[in-house]
Amino acid sequence: MGSNTKADNIQPRSIVLDILIEVLEKDRLSHLAIRDALQRKEITAQCDRAFIKRLAQGTIERLLELDYIINLFSKVKVNKQKPVIRNILRMSVYQIKYMDSVPDSAVCNEAVKLTSKRGFYNLKGFVNGVLRNIMRNPEKLLIPEDNISIRYSMPQWIIDLWMDEYGNDRTMQMLDASQKEKRICIRRNTSKISGEKFEAALKEEQIQFDKSPLCEYVYYIRNVSGIDKIKAFGEGMFQVQDMSSVMVGLAADVKKDMICLDMCAAPGGKTMHIADLLKGTGKVYARDISEEKINLIRENIKRTGFQNVETKVFDAAKTDESLIGQCDLVICDLPCSGLGVMAGKSDIKYKTSYEDIINLAEVQKNILATAKKYLKKNGRLIFSTCTVNKIENDDNVKWIKENLGLTPFSLENIIQDTKKYPTAADGYIQIFPGDDDMDGFFVSGFTNT
Repeated sequence: MGSNTKADNIQPRSIVLDILIEVLEKDRLSHLAIRDALQRKEITAQCDRAFIKRLAQGTIERLLELDYIINLFSKVKVNKQKPVIRNILRMSVYQIKYMDSVPDSAVCNEAVKLTSKRGFYNLKGFVNGVLRNIMRNPEKLLIPEDNISIRYSMPQWIIDLWMDEYGNDRTMQMLDASQKEKRICIRRNTSKISGEKFEAALKEEQIQFDKSPLCEYVYYIRNVSGIDKIKAFGEGMFQVQDMSSVMVGLAADVKKDMICLDMCAAPGGKTMHIADLLKGTGKVYARDISEEKINLIRENIKRTGFQNVETKVFDAAKTDESLIGQCDLVICDLPCSGLGVMAGKSDIKYKTSYEDIINLAEVQKNILATAKKYLKKNGRLIFSTCTVNKIENDDNVKWIKENLGLTPFSLENIIQDTKKYPTAADGYIQIFPGDDDMDGFFVSGFTNT
């Protein structure tokens, strides 16, 4: 980056350091920390935002690999270093290995400056020494092929789980997908604008796009400096939503005048999809556990202008007596381990354990049992997660059939390749990261017969 760019003036590496400390030391969610940092600093130039996002996201994504490399060259191991120092080293090693546009010498110099600015003047020599040593030995930056955990920066227990459940080929597909740059996927609000007019609006803003082969109103967009800066977004023409998540709305088979409940609705993508499919009729009750989450949904309602959505802070594990037996459709996109969406939220893999999965499965069963109470006769339940393990997905399908008395219905009408999703006829599909350019996602459908 040139010495007179705006990014230099706003000290992009300092911003990244703040993000890393929030996420890796204070357990903040990475996508929220990055979003808030960019908004707080009012960074508008695309090159500045891109640099900060890539460096922050990349450092978090490659954390295990970066720590492995630092430990090869530092007498003081990463877990013994001061938080500021270890995160300066992490972001610097990421730049050295993965950002060719930044000269190694500049990376080292900026790291030393940042160390001093953060009050660790006496550790400038340590930071300089470690980075100079790494720069002099590039051959040691190559990770052994057989060290899969470090090579993909994936905790070993996740690899073991996937290997046990899905085998080597599928596991390697998911690992590769976890490190690919995620494309921005959007869903056009069909009740707001036609495909022809929408595409014209994108072209007018010089936004490049590809249409999804799986759904006529889903697009992948490029050449975007920020979603909130797109006029079509501000006018409610589209929603950011992965194609895998759109599958929930497709499976629901929404009809005019339906009464619908989205039990765990934030940030609102599926809620807005159902509202859109209702074409101004019916009602969508959107619920989530906190005011913060509900506010995310309200922002989407205000932007899109849908009048048939009603929000409320409500714990999905509790029963709302007023809705018992009232709903034609209940959406249960349940709290889960999130192992299917690590390409976009890579810190998930460091914050989840096998014990968490076991505990989550029990929480999910409680919510599903509550969801059944809301269904009318012949009402539909769509149960989904953004994860890829059988404990939270397949096992819950079996539990629903055995304990809730609901009947699965075929999902073959929402997919094009029945060989890729052989269980669709049985009422559920497991989308793996990398399948048809989608996130990992699980969708299942049941009828209250």
